Amino acid sequence: MNPTSGKTGNRARFVAAGFVCLLTLAACGRHNPTNQPPQAGDSAVATVDGQTVWASDVKREAAAQGLIGEGDPLDSSSALFHQALDEVIDQKLLAGEATKRNLANDPRTRRRLAAARERILGDMLVESMVEKTVSESSIRGLYDEELKLSKQADEFHARQIVLSNQADAQAVKKLLAAGGSFDTLAMQRSVDAATRFNGGDLGYFTIDVMPPAYADVLKTAKTGDLLGPFQTDAGWVVMKVEDRRLETPVSLEAARPQIVRFLTYNEVRDLLEKLRRRSQVKLLIPPPVKSPDAAPEPASAPPPPPASASPPAQQTKTP
Repeated sequence: MNPTSGKTGNRARFVAAGFVCLLTLAACGRHNPTNQPPQAGDSAVATVDGQTVWASDVKREAAAQGLIGEGDPLDSSSALFHQALDEVIDQKLLAGEATKRNLANDPRTRRRLAAARERILGDMLVESMVEKTVSESSIRGLYDEELKLSKQADEFHARQIVLSNQADAQAVKKLLAAGGSFDTLAMQRSVDAATRFNGGDLGYFTIDVMPPAYADVLKTAKTGDLLGPFQTDAGWVVMKVEDRRLETPVSLEAARPQIVRFLTYNEVRDLLEKLRRRSQVKLLIPPPVKSPDAAPEPASAPPPPPASASPPAQQTKTP
């Protein structure tokens, strides 16, 4: 599933990222003579000099500003909706004033409107491709494929007490072995400020995110084991394994946005490659001059990451 790219891949990623267009002067200055909703279920939320502002206009503006994700719901009673609505109204007012001042006939305006039109058409093409090809079955298929290829690692839930020297660590381990309270001893004896006041709790983690000293002692550890003392950069550690389990794969819903981006990237990349092969593209300027100190460009640019079976990042405290 590794796409070949280069310049075409970079352009594909750029186009694929443009699902949402900013409101342009062309869009704002355009009148809707029938005053009909632009899409089914749309509702009017304001008028500006007789022009209707639709809920879909506001949602598009909110998505363009990064306030919501593409396709996310936006309640018309929310402060976020009204923030985006104000932006749409302001844009319409500015566009109306520009029209009154005859700026629409300025050559620079016409050039920008043409560029905006091309951008919007490209975005609409991408959206239509996604609607046709990025289906529930294709999303599920890629998710299942990645799930099969992934390897589930062990997750540990452990507590630690960090001491300044080996002798103190040995003494604490004896107290724990005799039934001493881990929480109490961690608060009284541990020199690790990040964990001492919560009983030394490290939460759930995989050993690949831990320093080597931790990974070495945990490889064969079982639930209930009292480990150490072993030396780390922070001091001498006594550790108790509270739980060991296979990590939970990321859910389909959590992986869905990445999968959609990946499938979209592939579709746009393939289309651009076909269009470039059958079109005549001629650069009228020389290629860029490479600096002698510049790092070499990769043979291919990586796509957005596909679904992964590894779990989402967790709030674990590292020693």
